[in-house]
Amino acid sequence: MNTARIVVLTIAVSAGAVAAYLASGGGGQETAGPATPVVQMPTVDVLVAKSDIPLGQAVGPDDVQWQTWPASTASSNFIRRNEQPDASTQLAGSIARSPFIAGEPIREQKLVKSNGSGFMAAILPTGMRAISTEISPETGAGGFILPNDRVDVILSKREKNPDRTGGGGGGDVVNSEIILSNVRVLAIDQTVEEKNGQKVVVGKTATLEMKPEQAEFLARARQSGTLSLALRSLADASAPARTDEIGGKRDSINVVRFGVSTPETMQK
Repeated sequence: MNTARIVVLTIAVSAGAVAAYLASGGGGQETAGPATPVVQMPTVDVLVAKSDIPLGQAVGPDDVQWQTWPASTASSNFIRRNEQPDASTQLAGSIARSPFIAGEPIREQKLVKSNGSGFMAAILPTGMRAISTEISPETGAGGFILPNDRVDVILSKREKNPDRTGGGGGGDVVNSEIILSNVRVLAIDQTVEEKNGQKVVVGKTATLEMKPEQAEFLARARQSGTLSLALRSLADASAPARTDEIGGKRDSINVVRFGVSTPETMQK
């Protein structure tokens, strides 16, 4: 065997040994350590609305479902599966006192058991009364007033204008004033129509939520003139009602006659 063959054979054997060493992991590579365990957050099953539930709808088992919720953010007011496993059937027949949106947790404070009573009696808060009054598109904000909106009740009366000159030509004047403010609309006899691309409820009767003394006052006012409802914006719907809201008249108003504004004192 000549020298050249010996050199080639030696190089081949050395290369094979190096390859075998690297393949066995002996090249100084560090082996991967054990995987870091993933921390599991504690969860709880919470009863939520499966779809939108409007005001006054009776809630059935198909309207709700259980949903996994982080235990740290689940309020104590939420209905939990580990505490009330049969809640979906126990709450069946309850009426929504406030609307739910899909995925919103169900709270018993927003439900009421009708116990055979009608819808209106079920949603009325304790101590409140429901009273109806006639309206029209002209006296009901053009039909844009919907249940659960807030309104002011305006009384318009036609009265004899005293003739201070003695000439006997006083004529009639129409006085209008807000007699009740920030009143919640419970229902309107619903005829849904499209108006300017929006759904509106046009009806002849509006049912309002009032205290007993307010209901008495409204019944008397209805006999003395025309009642109109003025829709309040959402921004002021949460404002407190006027303290003089029962028959409370402003001290004076401006009466416009023939383009001339004259302040007049209102009788209380």
